Amino acid sequence: MNTTSNRKRRISAVAILGLVASAAATGTGLAATTPPSTVHATAATAAAAPTRSFHGTLPAPTGPYAAGEDVIHLTDASRPDPWVPSSGPRQLTVTMVYPAVPGTGTPAPYMTLAEAAGHIQRAKVPASSGITPQNLSSVTTQAFDGARPQRGKHPLVVLSPGFGDPRMVLTSLATELASHGYVVALVGPTHEDSGETLENGQTPPCAICDDPKLDMDRVTAGRALDASFVIDQLTHGNTAWRLAHLIDKHEIGMAGHSIGGASAAATMIADPRVRAGVNMDGKFYPVPMPGQINRPFLMLGAAENRDDTTWGQAWAALGGYKKWLAVTGANHPSFTDVDLLEEEAGFPTPALSPARGVVITREYVTAFFDQTLKGIHRPLLDGPSPNNPEVLFQP
Repeated sequence: MNTTSNRKRRISAVAILGLVASAAATGTGLAATTPPSTVHATAATAAAAPTRSFHGTLPAPTGPYAAGEDVIHLTDASRPDPWVPSSGPRQLTVTMVYPAVPGTGTPAPYMTLAEAAGHIQRAKVPASSGITPQNLSSVTTQAFDGARPQRGKHPLVVLSPGFGDPRMVLTSLATELASHGYVVALVGPTHEDSGETLENGQTPPCAICDDPKLDMDRVTAGRALDASFVIDQLTHGNTAWRLAHLIDKHEIGMAGHSIGGASAAATMIADPRVRAGVNMDGKFYPVPMPGQINRPFLMLGAAENRDDTTWGQAWAALGGYKKWLAVTGANHPSFTDVDLLEEEAGFPTPALSPARGVVITREYVTAFFDQTLKGIHRPLLDGPSPNNPEVLFQP
C-alpha cells in the first residue's frame, strides 16, 4: 500500500438543497422522485424563496478545544478503484479534524472551488439561489488550517457521508468531536458523490449516482475497505499524516449518515479495531446478523425509522451496548449540515429546526463516544431528557 499526502430509501442529503432550488427555477414538483418525508417545500413555496447572496456559517463547537484541520490524500495501491477501474488504484481525500489550541491556524474552507462547482452542477442549483462556487466553498466551518494541536493522544472517529454527499456535510459534527478531544477522519467517497478533489488536482464526478440497479451492499463493502485502509494508514508508522501521533490506536469509532451509517456497521463487521459505531438515519445494507456486532452501537434517526424493517432487524441482532434514539420532526438531512445551510440560503426547513438537528446530533454522538471510547458515563444516554424532548428512546 502506498500513501500520498439510502439512496434507495431517501434522496441524498446535499442533493435536496439543489432539488428544492431546482424546483424554484423550473416549477416542477418533487413528488415523483422524492419520498414525501424528505421534501422541504412544494414548487410553489420554493418559488417564493428570495434571490439573495448566500453566506453559510456552521455553529461553533462547544468543547474546550478548537478544531484544527488538515486535508490529506491517500492511495491504496492494493486495489483498483471499484467504480472506475481505469482511473487506477483507489484514491481517497480525507479531512483530518483534531483538538487544537484556540487562536491558532487560519480559517479552513468548506470545499475547494472545484468541489463546490461540482455540487452546484450535480444538484442543479439555479443562479437565482445566490449560491455560487465561491460562497459555497467559503462557508464558515469553525475549523482552522495548520492550528497547533493539543498534546496527548485522542480516540479516532471515522466519519462517512450519505450516498451522493461529499464528506463536508458532516463538518459541524467533526468540529464538535474534535473540540471534545477526538481526532476525526472525514473520508471522501471518491466517485460516489458530487466530487472530491484528489491529490492530482482532479475532482471526478459521481460515477454511480444515476445507476438504478446499483447494489448498495457493494457500496457499504467498498466503504468498509476504505475505512479500514484509512485506519491502517493513520495507525501504522505515522507517515500518512503529520499529526498521526495524536491518535490512540486502541480507541477507534466510526459514524456515518445514511449509507455512511450502514457503512459504519459493515466496517464493524469486517474490522474488529472499530470498537463503537453510529448509524445516523441510514437503512442497513446489509442487515447485521446476530453475533456479527457485539460492540457498542448507536442508532440515531428520524422517528419514522420505527417502521423501517432493517432497523428493527438490526436492533435485534446487535449484541453489545446499544441505543436507538428516534428524533421527532427530523428529516433525513437533519443529522448533517444540510438543513442549516438550506435555512441560511432562504429555503423552507423541516419541522425540527436545523439548529436543533445539529445540537441533538452533536450531543448524542459525542456522549456515545465519550461513554464507549473514553469510559466516561454520560447520563444523557440513560433515558429521556427534558432538555431534548424531541429525542425518544426506542424500542
